[in-house]
Amino acid sequence: MPRDTSAPGDDTTAAAPAVPDAVARWRRHWWAPASPAPGGDDLLSLLARAEYGYGAERRGAHALAPEDHRTAQLRRAARADAPRDPFALVTAARGGPMLRSALAEAWAVTVTAGHRDRAGAALRSRLLLPVTGTEAACLLDLAEAHGLLPLTAAECAPRARSGDRWERHAALRYLSGVPGGRDVLPGRPFTSDPYESLLLSAAWDRAQPGALPGTGFRRTVRGLPARPATGLVVAQSMTTGRLGEPGVGLSGGTGVLLAGVGDAMAATREVARVLTVVLADPSRLRRGRPLVERIGSGHWALHVPVPGDGQVDPAAALYLRPAVAWWTARLLGLPGAAPDVVHARFADDCSLAVADAARRCGSRFVFTVAPDPHRTMAERHRGVPRTSRSEPAAALRLDLHRIFVGDRLVARSDLLVTIPGRTGADDLSAHFPQLGTAARTRRTASAPEGIPAFAPRADDEQVAVALVDRLFRDGARPDGVDTAARGLRLILNVGRLHPVKQQDRLVEAWLEAGLHRSTTMLLIGGSATGTATPVEEEMRARIAKLLSGHPEARRRIALWPALPNHEVRVLERALASGDRTGRVLYVCPSAKEEFGLAVLEAMDSGLPVAGPQRGGVPHYVRDGVNGFLLATDSVPALAQRLTELVGLPDDALARVAEAGRRSVASRFSAPAMAQSLATAYHRLVASTAPRRRSSRGPARPVVRGNG
Repeated sequence: MPRDTSAPGDDTTAAAPAVPDAVARWRRHWWAPASPAPGGDDLLSLLARAEYGYGAERRGAHALAPEDHRTAQLRRAARADAPRDPFALVTAARGGPMLRSALAEAWAVTVTAGHRDRAGAALRSRLLLPVTGTEAACLLDLAEAHGLLPLTAAECAPRARSGDRWERHAALRYLSGVPGGRDVLPGRPFTSDPYESLLLSAAWDRAQPGALPGTGFRRTVRGLPARPATGLVVAQSMTTGRLGEPGVGLSGGTGVLLAGVGDAMAATREVARVLTVVLADPSRLRRGRPLVERIGSGHWALHVPVPGDGQVDPAAALYLRPAVAWWTARLLGLPGAAPDVVHARFADDCSLAVADAARRCGSRFVFTVAPDPHRTMAERHRGVPRTSRSEPAAALRLDLHRIFVGDRLVARSDLLVTIPGRTGADDLSAHFPQLGTAARTRRTASAPEGIPAFAPRADDEQVAVALVDRLFRDGARPDGVDTAARGLRLILNVGRLHPVKQQDRLVEAWLEAGLHRSTTMLLIGGSATGTATPVEEEMRARIAKLLSGHPEARRRIALWPALPNHEVRVLERALASGDRTGRVLYVCPSAKEEFGLAVLEAMDSGLPVAGPQRGGVPHYVRDGVNGFLLATDSVPALAQRLTELVGLPDDALARVAEAGRRSVASRFSAPAMAQSLATAYHRLVASTAPRRRSSRGPARPVVRGNG
């Protein structure tokens, strides 16, 4: 039913900002039903209507597939904190990964509301049927996640030897916590997969601590000292990309940020230990590398094993949530861990898994909230045909799913962190209207983001010389530029190769403007040849196709795989002086940047920078003062702006660069960010009782919407 969304004494909702697109308007309608509901008959509008509408508006979306309707129904139930009949819920386990993810949230609401007995009975009735594969795995994981025991150890034992790996792995996780599970756990893994071997070892260790088959797991987690007697233990997660490999695959600046902030936070008075939770590189498992690794003073990395190869993107995360939650809980439950606070930053199912693990461990949960992918939904997905099952339709469904995940992370959080300067308050409330609804009870903190200080090394000069010489070694090479072009202006970009980063659009604009005749270009990012992801290979293919029509430009552009962060910053400092090359302009052509850590690093190095006019960059770059803003939504607009910028006199670029460097020094430091977060964590812990260690669903109420 319609709700009054205003808080007593708070008129923020009465003056709500204009909402920019159909998804944001539907979301506003969900939390404030008196607001108008948008129309539209494309796929975006129909899916949004099914998820956020009510009454006749839901019934009108007749063109959607049954699974879309069922997914929308479960998302509405979770958002409304509305328990459902467990016997009806379990039938959703046969659906696809997005439906199962929505089921997990609706199931948690139902179990938490006191329906444990019926939930266990519903699972048992279903599992005693001949269900197999991902459906059986989902049912077992629903049981394990909430401490339900629908099957005895003997009844589940055959599933631990199933030919389907998802079912087999779920059975091992389930048996590790069931009375008598140790008596039926296999003595050896079903396959030679190192992940399964480690999983079986960890299952044995949980079922019977100290048992011989569990020694493999124990060997990988040695080294973490006993929990400090004083000070907080804080866990922070990075479940996309790899720590210490910015620009490779899905790894961006977050890995650099968390490494620096983790070190700085461990040095504060409030925090005694920082644990950075990352997904384990499959090669780490094959080599038998430890899952616990020291990366700084008081700072440790916990490597969460995941099945399969390759990096985990939001689509892959849909399948991995139960496994990541189980493993993360195991690692956070180590004697030297037991974090007081667990902080996640990215809206995907792996972050939901981290939230699940925090609940199991009794930790407070913190989430950094940002309107991504919310604010680009309309422009990227408008017009997809209503009956489409194409790749664009799949991308649309995934983005809507990520928005749902963001809502669940907001609902589960004990503290929300917003980033000042990344998004204005109006921007955030337009895309998260529930924040206004819960204004009186929601704990929020605002922490400045920052970059780790550059730490000079003795060999920096040699490294700089080698890198610049490599760049101008031979224009016939794909990683080199003609030596004769060394005095020309250079356009530099550093970042992972990805469509949202738009390196291909930068090259196209450079060519369209004819700038290849008067400037050079260096692009740094992506995995090395032979290990590139399909997305990276596609971006390189696009760039190669663009250059094939301009053979003279090929000798003016160099493409390098990602470099270690320290080498990037050494190179940027060497280029900033202008002594080794012509004046360098750092250009970020992304469709949007939530923050733009690489832009700030370039500013800190003394380079003049240009970044997208949408997203977080405009909140710290003043156009023409300490940097430049770009329209990156079209090639002609980008080409025109690049022409203007490379035509500026050297002294004008130098003034802007110096102003940019001062901006970073005064506003964006990792130690300042670390201290701000440490203070917020300390206040949270001091003002709230620790959660009871439990496996019975969210420990705090969520904001209700319309059921």
